[in-house]
Parts: sequence; structure tokens; C-alpha cells
Amino acid sequence: MRLHYSGPEPETIGFLLLPRFAMVALFSAIEPLRIANRMAGRELFRWHLIGRDGAPVEASNGMPLGVDMALDQTPDVPSLAVCASFAPDAALTPDLLGWLRERAARGCVLGGMDTGCVALAAAGLLDDQTVTLHWESLPDFRRRFPQVDAVESLFEVDARGFSCAGGSAAIDMALDLVERRHGEALAARVNAQLVHARGRLPASRQRPAAPPHLPTELRRAIGLMEANLESPLAIADLAQRLALSWRGLERLFLRYLERPPRDHYLGLRLDHAHGLLLETSHRVLDIALACGFASASSFTRAFRQRHGVTPSQLRRQRDRAWLSNGA
Repeated sequence: MRLHYSGPEPETIGFLLLPRFAMVALFSAIEPLRIANRMAGRELFRWHLIGRDGAPVEASNGMPLGVDMALDQTPDVPSLAVCASFAPDAALTPDLLGWLRERAARGCVLGGMDTGCVALAAAGLLDDQTVTLHWESLPDFRRRFPQVDAVESLFEVDARGFSCAGGSAAIDMALDLVERRHGEALAARVNAQLVHARGRLPASRQRPAAPPHLPTELRRAIGLMEANLESPLAIADLAQRLALSWRGLERLFLRYLERPPRDHYLGLRLDHAHGLLLETSHRVLDIALACGFASASSFTRAFRQRHGVTPSQLRRQRDRAWLSNGA
């Protein structure tokens, strides 16, 4: 899904499926291309599904999906999207990272879908680029790869690469491709077939902002909290940034959210930790630090109080579920 393309039709795109990839993102990227082919009456786009060894790859929903070819059978393609979701690090072997570097060296434009940018960043292919990935993974990604400009947008496309947040954002990125290559009229017809509420810009937020009925100061406060999970702001500092008194900020939270700002902030951090425990293999202590806790013991106490299990117990539940699904 490179920005510019001047080669022959059909334009070919490779989709590299990592284990536990997001099937919804993959299909959301492919369906607009399939419909564009049908509407145009000719093959504008072609795609290859690629797996490490050519065997079916299991998606995050537990369903295996057959692929067209293995890594060593893949021809040169103009664009290649790395498709991932949960625990992308588990697939990052030296030979896979080397294969991605080799593709980039041969002129292939690489991109990531959902958490696919983790693989590209680990291969050293995203330095000083602007990318996006699923919002739950952004804080951890920024911590691990500070040399990459990771933003919370729906999709990013430039001359060096492309990325999207996964889910329905892949539809927006594919429609953008159809429009750039073959015009607004065809993109509109494809959109109508998809019954998709088009109109979201690439830089649109992945998540809805705080409800618009909330006061502006409260919505800004929540946004600051979400942007500072690893190094939490003191409530007094938060109030100062908003030109409010500590008491004034407290009254806002109690009136509209029925809890003090400290409790809301803690909940955001613990919910983020919940996602990291399920989606990554990082140590509990590392996750505690990434969510603003000074020690694993204080993190464990707070996590159990909010989620009813300890971080280690949640991990064991996750592992049992993966084993039962044949992961």
C-alpha cells in the first residue's frame, strides 16, 4: 500500500501473517481491494498471503488461515504488510527480522497492521518514521522504540512505509489506496458496497474522545492522564496545567464521573496493565514500571483490587486459554 506506484497492473501486495494476527484487520484490508477489482471489471489489485513455513497461521480468534506461500517462496512485491495482534514478539526470530531487512533493501515498501510495526521496529526499519498501531500497544511501543514517532491515528502512509491501527482502520487505509490509484468515484462505489461510514481522516483518533457532554477541562484532564501512564502526573500538577485549583479539579471528577481524579487515573493505569499482561510477554515488574508503579508488590495489590486476580494469575489464565485453543 505504498504511496506511489507506477508498475503494471495488477498492483501486488503481500500480507505476512504472524501467529495470532488480527483476522478482522486482514479482511478489512483485502475486501475493499476485491470489491475494487469487481467494480472496475478488471484486476487492479492482487495479494499474497505469506506464512513463515507455508502452513496455515492461527489468528487471534483461534481460526487457522491458509497461506499462499512460505517466506522463501515469496516473489518480489511492491508492498508488504506485516499483520500481527497479540504477542507479536513471540514470532520475532533473527531469520524473520533478516528477511524483512532483505525485503526493504530490495525496494519493497513495508508496513504494519495492528501491532505489525513491532516487527518492523525490531528489525530497525522504522527509525525516524511516523507510524501508528493499535492504541492499547502505543505506550509500550513508545517506551521500547523511542526513535520511532508513534502516533494515535487511524493510518499513516508516506513514501517510506505505511501502517494502520488494525480493525476497521484497515478499511480506511485500503479505500485511501483505491482513491489515490483509481479516483474518488471508484472509491465511493467500493465504500457503498462495504456499507462503511466513510469520512474519517488518516489522523482521526482511534478511540472516541471523552464524551462531548463533559466540560472541556475534564476532557483535557482525561487526555493528559492517558498521555502520562508511565510517569503519572501529580493531581496538583495536573490541575495546574489546566489552570484549575486542586479542589476545582476534584469537584469536576466527582460531579461528572462520581470518583476522584486519583481513582480515575489509577483505573486507567491498571486497565492498560491488564492489556499488556494479556498481549505481551514482558515481566510483571516491567509492566508495573510501564504503568507508573514503583514496585511489583504495590502493583499486584492495586491490580488484584481492581481486577480480582493478581497479574500472575491473569497470565496463567491467558496461557491456559491459548493452550486449549491449540495456540
